Amino acid sequence: MVNNAAILDKYHAPRPQWYEELQAVVLDKDMEAYEAEIAGYKSQLFSKLKGKVKEVLEIGIGTGPNLKYYANDNNVHVVGIDPKRTMERYSRAAAAAAGLPSPNFKFLQAVGEAIPLRDASVEAVVGTLVLCSVSDVDLTLKEVKRVLKPGGSYIFVEHVAAKDGTILKFLQSILDPLQQAVADGCHLTRNTGKNISEAGFSSVELGTAFLANATLINSHIYGIATK
Repeated sequence: MVNNAAILDKYHAPRPQWYEELQAVVLDKDMEAYEAEIAGYKSQLFSKLKGKVKEVLEIGIGTGPNLKYYANDNNVHVVGIDPKRTMERYSRAAAAAAGLPSPNFKFLQAVGEAIPLRDASVEAVVGTLVLCSVSDVDLTLKEVKRVLKPGGSYIFVEHVAAKDGTILKFLQSILDPLQQAVADGCHLTRNTGKNISEAGFSSVELGTAFLANATLINSHIYGIATK
């Protein structure tokens, strides 16, 4: 039998309870300006799911800010995974606020590198601001592809490194170790658009954006990859 605790420890270093509680509060209360600015991009992406899929997996669900875009369909079933157990209370509250019936939402403490679902078991995977903090980006994308049904969609919004030669990229390079320490492993200098484009999806639609409220975590990529 797979030892889930060992997998969690391997890919997500254990944190003190107070640290995880603080992370949950920060995500729940201090991301309002960011979420307001990214809302237009998210609405565009999630409109392609609403009413069209029945099984959705959200990796790194956190406090559940995405649920309001796609979970107010009583026929949809959502599995949210996050390595931090403290996120369950927040994501369940977000699911209820979005109109998702309690039996239609399941929270699993797990990591993107080892998704505890069967092969080809979901029609869509959602991940926003996740690949910046996973231990293994390519393994996570491999898992996303594994659990998607043929023709299924992977919706993503991620922050990536600024352009080479810019002051922002210079600052990101300097502050990256500190960011990883204070923001639960978040990297400032990853180029995850390249990882997604090279992950073997049948098609990838990818756009870029620069958000005024995102400060250091710019630029952004957003899009849909199809299995």
